[in-house]
Amino acid sequence: MMDSQNPTNKQTIPAVSITTAHTGASQKPNSMGMRAMQERAYAKRGEQYLLIKSPPASGKSRALMFVALDKLHNQGLKQAIIVVPERSIGGSFSDEPLSKFGFWADWVVKPQWNLCNAPGIDEPRIAKSKVKAVGEFLASEDHVLVCTHATFRFAVDELGIAAFDNRLIAVDEFHHVSSNPDNRLGAQLGQFIVRDKAHIVAMTGSYFRGDAEAVLSPEDESRFETITYTYYEQLNGYEYLKSLDIGYFFYTGRYLDAIMKVLDPALKTIVHIPNVNSRESLKDKHKEVEEIIDSLGTWKGVDPKTGFHLIELSAEHGGRIIKVADLVDDADTSKRSNVLNALKDSTQRNNRDHVDIIIALGMAKEGFDWIWCEHALTIGYRSSLTEIIQIIGRATRDAKGKVRARFTNLIAEPTADESTVVEAINDTLKAIAASLLMEQVLAPKFEFTPKNTGPQEGFDYGPDGYQENKSNVGVNDKTGQVHVEINGLSMPKSPEAARICSEDLNEVITAFVQDKPSLERGLFDHDNTIPEELNQVRMGKIVRDRYPQLSEADHEAVRQHAVAALVMTQQAKYETQSDESFNGDNAGLEKGNLSLIQGVRKFVNVRDLDIDLIDRINPFDAAYSILGKTMDEKTLKQVQASIAAKKLNISYDEARDLAKRALQFKTERGRLPDINAQDPWEKRMAEGIAALARHRAQQKAAEQRGATDV
Repeated sequence: MMDSQNPTNKQTIPAVSITTAHTGASQKPNSMGMRAMQERAYAKRGEQYLLIKSPPASGKSRALMFVALDKLHNQGLKQAIIVVPERSIGGSFSDEPLSKFGFWADWVVKPQWNLCNAPGIDEPRIAKSKVKAVGEFLASEDHVLVCTHATFRFAVDELGIAAFDNRLIAVDEFHHVSSNPDNRLGAQLGQFIVRDKAHIVAMTGSYFRGDAEAVLSPEDESRFETITYTYYEQLNGYEYLKSLDIGYFFYTGRYLDAIMKVLDPALKTIVHIPNVNSRESLKDKHKEVEEIIDSLGTWKGVDPKTGFHLIELSAEHGGRIIKVADLVDDADTSKRSNVLNALKDSTQRNNRDHVDIIIALGMAKEGFDWIWCEHALTIGYRSSLTEIIQIIGRATRDAKGKVRARFTNLIAEPTADESTVVEAINDTLKAIAASLLMEQVLAPKFEFTPKNTGPQEGFDYGPDGYQENKSNVGVNDKTGQVHVEINGLSMPKSPEAARICSEDLNEVITAFVQDKPSLERGLFDHDNTIPEELNQVRMGKIVRDRYPQLSEADHEAVRQHAVAALVMTQQAKYETQSDESFNGDNAGLEKGNLSLIQGVRKFVNVRDLDIDLIDRINPFDAAYSILGKTMDEKTLKQVQASIAAKKLNISYDEARDLAKRALQFKTERGRLPDINAQDPWEKRMAEGIAALARHRAQQKAAEQRGATDV
């Protein structure tokens, strides 16, 4: 992403720019008042367990209303309990006159049953009255209750699982749940599934089931019917928003000295300052806010009605007065409440000039709705991928006149100080991993098949149509899918492997790009990295560890599909980077020349695409290309030297994997790999055989010593 105010700035890293057709389809309701995602969810309303994966602002709350009303009126369920992570999100499930737009019923929540509006906080000591209210609701004839995750947990502990039989439990922001036994809500949901007498609708705007651990166990998740609505589908169907950019900006020194290089006061912006414990933080959050405000211009006081700061911009930025909302200042709770209430003022929702910049620390993320936000600027890396998706989601609302949105991650460049270089490299790797994953989330959904499978229904294969003996690329505008043929591709055999290839590839890719040795080698030891080792050995191990129940053939099919999805997105991005209009100029947007789909076509059409070719591509090529052009050369060399110094011996597991690949090589070539071969992958497989022999010899010697000792 190049800053349109400063397109030659060397430090700006254009990670990816998605340009869409902005057809308006995702915003157009059908005859029942349902938008595209809601219609898709409603079509599955008869399922007992539904998992809705859909981006922020796609209408999940209303989708739930449609499904819940049908379950209450047509499927015989007694009641619906809507569970949200925090009280502020409860407003998303307030009364809606759905019949006004064509539906056969209205959504109504009696005031006493929206417990998010009740006073008090969700702690066990204070929550007793709310738990009592849940019990009273269950005994009533009323239909809908809204409460927080915390209230629901306490209520289940108090009332028991059976009390919720024959009821719908709808869990919003489902990524808060975890399969970890210490996650109480996750454990309770597992008990509900075992009892199998309640209906569950789970909704999440995150495409990752968990950052460190899965939300559901594989067994429980297999019970759910998944409705997936992608970022690409949503953005492609917007009426106004045409492009979303995601990028980095590296800085040295204090972030406050660099922030105005990426903070454009002309853009409606949410600034998330760093956590006080992060490396980027200056350890004084209030002073940081003051400096950001001072950098913007001259302070002219506070609007008494809203609590917003009034700032007169410098002459170079137009000299106008802008309004800045400070959500960091928590010294005066009444003052912050005033600011929050002003931001939530429904009468100002469609007023673009209500506020210009919001500065936040832990707020203004999940469930925060400001349709005019054009730029989500985050200082410091975020270790939680879910948090990053939620932050980006603040800028992806569609609004009249809003053509382009962006997410910028301002991160500290590694320095020569040995005491901090390891930490700095780790932060950089995590930030890059997060960007790579967001690129996968934003990319169209791939459907891979072997060559000559034939045209898929609903796909457009371009002006020449589908052609035999070519690597065809077809696009389904309605579903946002891209069909790509790959010669030699293995297809899944079992239903579970097919489900993973269809629904779970981003989960596999998440584990891969967060695999530190893979990212270090692929990104910072680029010249010495053997792509096949990353794609076959490292990715293969991740697939086997994640899905041990699959057969060896299915492991290989999942591995190939995951590598293909990652490589396809990265190579498509690489193709778009060479486009001269990759400079933030809106003229380029009209041509659609930054579209990842065009990049995919360009990548595929000049090659006879096969799985061996894909395995020979470093999946981090595009990221390395950007990094090499943007990071300070001295710093880059220092980081590369640090990574190269960490070269590890081949572990037993890696040696075994390399030996298996060597046997495949022997089957294909009639000989084992040569350790003196010029081809680095052949040489590496031979090294794997030798390493495996050493490991086994050491194991045997240890066993013999043990026997002698006995």
